[in-house]
Amino acid sequence: KVTDDIYSLELFHGPTLAFKDVGGRFMARLLGHFIRKEGKKQVNVLVATSGDTGSAVANGFLGVEGIHVYVLYPKGKVSDIQEKQFTTLGRNITALEVDGTFDDCQALVKSAFMDKELNGRLLLTSANSINVARFLPQAFYYFHAYAQLKRAGRADNVVICVPSGNFGNITAGLFGKRMGLPVKRFIASNNRNDIFYQYLRTGVYTPRPSIATIANAMDVGNPSNFARVLDLYGGNHAAITAEISGAAYTDGQIAETMKTVWQQKHYLLDPHGACGFRALSEGLRPGETGVFLETAHPAKFKDTVEGIIGETVAIPEKLQAFMRGTKQSLPMSKEFADFKKYLLAVND
Repeated sequence: KVTDDIYSLELFHGPTLAFKDVGGRFMARLLGHFIRKEGKKQVNVLVATSGDTGSAVANGFLGVEGIHVYVLYPKGKVSDIQEKQFTTLGRNITALEVDGTFDDCQALVKSAFMDKELNGRLLLTSANSINVARFLPQAFYYFHAYAQLKRAGRADNVVICVPSGNFGNITAGLFGKRMGLPVKRFIASNNRNDIFYQYLRTGVYTPRPSIATIANAMDVGNPSNFARVLDLYGGNHAAITAEISGAAYTDGQIAETMKTVWQQKHYLLDPHGACGFRALSEGLRPGETGVFLETAHPAKFKDTVEGIIGETVAIPEKLQAFMRGTKQSLPMSKEFADFKKYLLAVND
């Protein structure tokens, strides 16, 4: 409980301190099971990351037999701690440092899946939220949150606010609602990458290059899961806006929210959770109970958070262990021809 009407659903208590541990670990074990069952030799998992996906997937798949993971991440655009969580593992995890943005990384992965020669030679799959086995397990924590509110007598008129980048997390919630989760409505909270917010307002979807912000995991200019949201509602803009509203915040607004909540409530938000909290504090109606998703531990953004609140943020031991590791990554251009050549060479 953060305020009288707003609760934080803390999803950072897993091994890499991010919400994606839930889907990543579920998927890793599921894939391992089917590889054994079907007698496959090796599956290559390609994953693009803007921060937390890479670490959750890499740690979820670490040491799983028959699987090799390639994590593609934008050079200089993920935090040091996030980078250390997937570049220090070795074994069956390879980190590729792409000279470009997250959208470039995602484009490389998608191009690989569309390439006939690659798919003829290698078994490829994804662990981004474009893979249903990664994002669907995330629906369960929405039900868990609802159950906790029910026990507290606060389950009427629940509004869930999801900090949104690639839109896998909110899509999982929308699937949950379709399964019968009794949530009144959802709010998708964006940073300056407000493509979905603009769609809600205008009915026109206009992807554009992503903008770097302090809520870096949400820096996505063409969300993969928009297609799923559209399909779920039959392409009906009115149906979408009836169940989902939007909000978008600048770095200044995000920082202001983090500082105010820390000073007034002594609750430490990470930049992504701050987008969620602010949207609820501005958008809740009388009689509604709000839940926002606190998607990653604030210590993962240590420098940013400390600069905003003016105090030291303690680093949990789980993160300290990663920081002691040695970075191992390979440079990669954003040209698909180079990526394809590399994959064929290492799997020859």
